[in-house]
Amino acid sequence: MPTKPRLHSPEDDLAFMRSIVEGGGRPPMTLAVCYLAGGLLYGLQCLFHLGQVFGVIRWPDLANLIFVVGITATFLAILTWAILRDRKAGAGNRGPLAARVTSAAFSASGMANSAVVIVFAVGAWRDQDFAIWLYYAAIVFALQAAAWFVAWTLKKKAWMLAVSIGGWITAVALGVLVRQPLAYLGVCTVALFLLFALPGLILFRDARAGGKGF
Repeated sequence: MPTKPRLHSPEDDLAFMRSIVEGGGRPPMTLAVCYLAGGLLYGLQCLFHLGQVFGVIRWPDLANLIFVVGITATFLAILTWAILRDRKAGAGNRGPLAARVTSAAFSASGMANSAVVIVFAVGAWRDQDFAIWLYYAAIVFALQAAAWFVAWTLKKKAWMLAVSIGGWITAVALGVLVRQPLAYLGVCTVALFLLFALPGLILFRDARAGGKGF
């Protein structure tokens, strides 16, 4: 005798949808590395410039250029490794909806950053005013704050909200301090370590552990 099919209650359907949206899923290694390596490397570069301001570091111009270029080259090399690792692991469109939406938010933020780079770089060169370029960092932190707010909305993790608020505050501070180099560098240095490197470390640990915390 055939068994009677079990009818799903509305509560069952809601629980199923919640499991899809709120499920685990590991963060992409690329995202984790972008934050961890970017925060550490560019935070180190800011410390380097602070050393120059205080006279602790007095290198020849060529050595300064090699150091700055080396920071970016190192970051790109690490990023390339992370992208290849994610592709090999098959990361991407798989995983729970929340993880995919969060990754999409950060990807969209990165795409917007690339446009902002061009706009401010061209503006600074055209007007011969380096302060215009410094506004770029403020916009980066503002965009990241928005992306972290999306992440917090989906995951409801307090540290994500803290990073979002910190990014917003940093964006405003940097925008106000573009004509005050020392204060600008100080804020940027602290923010890179706390709002990029530290969240990157958390994401990196989740990516390696399978993403239970993401």
